[in-house]
Amino acid sequence: MKILADIHVHTVASGHAYSTVIEIAKEASEKGLELVAITDHGPSMPGGPHPYYFGNLRVIPENIYGVRILKGVEANIIDYNGNLDLPTYLLSKLEIVVASFHYICYPGGDVETNTKTLINAMKNPYVDIIAHPGNPEFPIDVEKVLMAAREYDKLIEINNSSFIGSRCGSEKNCRLIARKAMELGVKLVLGSDAHIAFDVGRFDVALSIVEEAGIPEEQIMNTSKKKLLEYLKNRRESCKYMEIK
Repeated sequence: MKILADIHVHTVASGHAYSTVIEIAKEASEKGLELVAITDHGPSMPGGPHPYYFGNLRVIPENIYGVRILKGVEANIIDYNGNLDLPTYLLSKLEIVVASFHYICYPGGDVETNTKTLINAMKNPYVDIIAHPGNPEFPIDVEKVLMAAREYDKLIEINNSSFIGSRCGSEKNCRLIARKAMELGVKLVLGSDAHIAFDVGRFDVALSIVEEAGIPEEQIMNTSKKKLLEYLKNRRESCKYMEIK
């Protein structure tokens, strides 16, 4: 199985990442990727960009070095209602929306609270992907979250960065998520969560986890640009979003 689209990448705009869009696109091209999603942190992350940044992503070319560039956000979940740190009018202009917990933006809670919060976030029609749900800092009921993902047609990320320096202790949870996703038929994506261009397209541990779980290629949505774009297009058409070419 080969992952050809990286759906979770940060630029210097995130405040704690170190590469530009052009550098990321060049690295992606050299690694044979077909698509990269620019998903800088939402504005509640310290050092993150102003909301205007997301409104102006339209100036980025659709293709750079032959790589399709998706304009998106890793929006921060900011409260127990699952609200995000970008307004609806901006979310509606983006091509991909990733939502996730970060301790500095979300107050945290017990398993029941975190589970309800993630499900509330998934009810937002603009959210496409839940990122790094295996983070042990925010324990969840994996089965309930995955069943909600199936119900609301959301993608669950297996985040490679969680195994190489961030969110220590995630691997056990991610293995459970992969096994349950296999049982329930939940769609997954693998993300590098790269904060420097050299890590774009790095999926080594995440890929081994989904392969060990026996998840078929058709259940992994970023094994091709076409498959991912069709998924996003269908979701946006159902929500009266802009069309993705």
